[in-house]
Amino acid sequence: TGGIPARMMPAGYGSYYRIVQSPDSVAISYEMIHETRVVPFSNAPRVSPSIKQFLGDARAWWEGDTLVVETRNFPAETAPQRSSTKVTMTERFTAVGPSLVEWRVTFDDPTTWVRPWTYMMPLTKVAASQEVHEYACHEGNNAMRNILSAQRALDRQK
Repeated sequence: TGGIPARMMPAGYGSYYRIVQSPDSVAISYEMIHETRVVPFSNAPRVSPSIKQFLGDARAWWEGDTLVVETRNFPAETAPQRSSTKVTMTERFTAVGPSLVEWRVTFDDPTTWVRPWTYMMPLTKVAASQEVHEYACHEGNNAMRNILSAQRALDRQK
């Protein structure tokens, strides 16, 4: 894992996300490494603070039209923004237009920062038909066709 929220930040590639909701959870998938967080809509007790999960222990709920995802229990290796393992990360996904979602992230860790802090990044909605591609070097999705056509050309020369 590259950790969260790092996976949500745009880089040279891997800037697509897929967010899918079921009755009992929401899944947030990232193009890079096809990492997926499945976050329950639940008031169930969280895992023990002594149990650390790479992507933390998350819970989701709705506040009006805003999806809220609160995550705790990160291990030191993936604690976001160089925080401690005591950090709470709260994400808010709010549709602000027909093709725009505001993603707002707040970090609260009194052992690292004097006060909570927040940043925001707009996420552009794309057509549901636009697929998240496999995380691989695929040379514009032409590599296999080119490899096979080159081999066939060599076979014809024999």
